[in-house]
Amino acid sequence: MVAVVAVVAAGCGSSRPAAAKTTIINAIGAENEYANVLSQIGGRDVRVSSILNNPNTDPHTFESSPSVAAEVSAAQLIVQNGVGYDAFMNKIESASPSSTRRVIVVQNLLGLPDTTPNPHLWYDPKTMPATAKAMAADLSALQPAHAAYFQSNLKRFDASLSPWFNAIATFKTKHGGTPVATTEPVADYLLEAMGAINKTPFPFQADVMNGVEPAPQDVTLENGFFSDHLVKVFCYNQQVVDALTTSIRLGALKAGVPVVGVYETMPTPGYDYQSWMEAEVNAIQRAVTQGVSTQHL
Repeated sequence: MVAVVAVVAAGCGSSRPAAAKTTIINAIGAENEYANVLSQIGGRDVRVSSILNNPNTDPHTFESSPSVAAEVSAAQLIVQNGVGYDAFMNKIESASPSSTRRVIVVQNLLGLPDTTPNPHLWYDPKTMPATAKAMAADLSALQPAHAAYFQSNLKRFDASLSPWFNAIATFKTKHGGTPVATTEPVADYLLEAMGAINKTPFPFQADVMNGVEPAPQDVTLENGFFSDHLVKVFCYNQQVVDALTTSIRLGALKAGVPVVGVYETMPTPGYDYQSWMEAEVNAIQRAVTQGVSTQHL
């Protein structure tokens, strides 16, 4: 009935122009931090969902579901991390191929090889500016009439990163060389940008990340950082908790070493990507300067 009425109205010679139809772009960020930035760039013209968005889920052991497969099949734009972190996305995309779907793989944007040992790319200050630029380009290709809108959102996003970049630079100037310890390489890129020195051997970090029992000598070394007061802060992955990492965290607290929780997926509600990253820097700064623990953001 609606279609018939529309035809009749048009046939009556109405001079009123038809409203422009806006097509909403279905988009997916494999991790919710990418989905958040995608929603900032796409604004009113995108419908964004995320796959990895539960802070209690270990992304390394995530298993897909039929509902996730359906979302991916309907997506026109997908943003995923790469470096094996979200390899399940490749399988789902292959099962529902599309010649028009656009896929941004952040690993490829940054020119990183598959052998890159640390997959937590979003903690690197270089990552999101490059990713947001690619998002704006692909959204513009999907909806050319709104390219200026996407570029305006990109400009706003880039400007909003300034407080985070400034906090990183300030820490590096005042506290560069600060020794720290970690359970996993979750925030390693950020710690490096801040000028901190991670004392934890990478084999230990990789073992914990991959669910492998670390060598006893590495565990002893890690615990010694706290008992011997060799580090100023302990960055602890809040998403992967087991008996070993809990024991290490409690050992740090007992020794008076402040603990800062870091996350693989963006804590929600209350944060966007920018405020999350800035909160992590501020928590590390408080730990170093005031001895304050921020175990949960």
